[in-house]
Amino acid sequence: MTTRLFSIVLGALGLLTSQLHAQAPQAELLSVEKIWEQAGHNAFTDLTRFQNLFYCCFRESSSATGEGVIRILLSSTGKVWIDQGTIAEAGTDLRDPKLIVTPDNKRLYLLCAGHSAAQGRQSRYATTQDGKVWTPLQKLLAKGDTLWRATINPADKRFYAASFNIHPNSGGPAPEPEWSLKTYASTDGSVWQLSSIMQVPGQPAETTLRFLKDGSALALVARQGGDRRGAIGLAKAPYREWTWASAGVPLGGPNFIELPDGKLIAGSRGFGATPGAHMVLYTLTSNSLTPLLELPSGGDCSYPGLYWHDDVLHVTYYSSHEGNKAAIYHAQVRLK
Repeated sequence: MTTRLFSIVLGALGLLTSQLHAQAPQAELLSVEKIWEQAGHNAFTDLTRFQNLFYCCFRESSSATGEGVIRILLSSTGKVWIDQGTIAEAGTDLRDPKLIVTPDNKRLYLLCAGHSAAQGRQSRYATTQDGKVWTPLQKLLAKGDTLWRATINPADKRFYAASFNIHPNSGGPAPEPEWSLKTYASTDGSVWQLSSIMQVPGQPAETTLRFLKDGSALALVARQGGDRRGAIGLAKAPYREWTWASAGVPLGGPNFIELPDGKLIAGSRGFGATPGAHMVLYTLTSNSLTPLLELPSGGDCSYPGLYWHDDVLHVTYYSSHEGNKAAIYHAQVRLK
């Protein structure tokens, strides 16, 4: 990372409320259960709640590569999960599905990446009003763009997401030495307009963007190049200028949420107290990422979904620590 882009800007620190700097919480693992392992490779989860039900989505395939579909599971409490079926596109590897409830609470919106040898990379979306019947997948932005996770800004009720492109100049198919990372905004998730260019070197990729209670935007970015350490970005409205700090550790599938008390909890593939990669929860601020809890996991793992419900943090993730293939897990964590 360059010193200019990733130095801690003192003025930016004042943009976050004192809640971000409150004493770090303690975490207690209440339960963890394997909820799906039917396919050869089950991975890349997300989690939300819609019409009084948990929705867990993930990619399902015979292997980590090749054609993949999106599997959706439902649960009322997180203890028993019901298979709701799949979303598929012939000849396409659907990956990294993400769920978000629309601002009117009437639709569930699913965003995912689509990879195919013939058409390259491009994002897709579908929606449902009842959780059963989904609209056909529609493509978003241009070929090569991957909108990785959508979020709603409470201030204007618009969708926002960061998109990375591994071959922004050539159009592919080979990855370029430097990748682009941009934010986009949309009124309903169907048409997106450029919002900002995020100046992140070192092949920026998977990015979670959230809007905090104080009105600022925070981004957690995985990087595949350079020192591979993640980046933390902070911006004020209208969210066009970002200041950056290093997360200090490599990230994989990063996600984070703001709790009711203002604390930020992140989850990512990381390296905790025991050797190797694990699913790790962190406390997050505008310039730091501190390990909090290592969940039962190992090998090919992580990419969590995070949802706060009834004073408990619900975490979905995948891991291959209990066998020869990756399976889906659901954990409940109490934070004190």
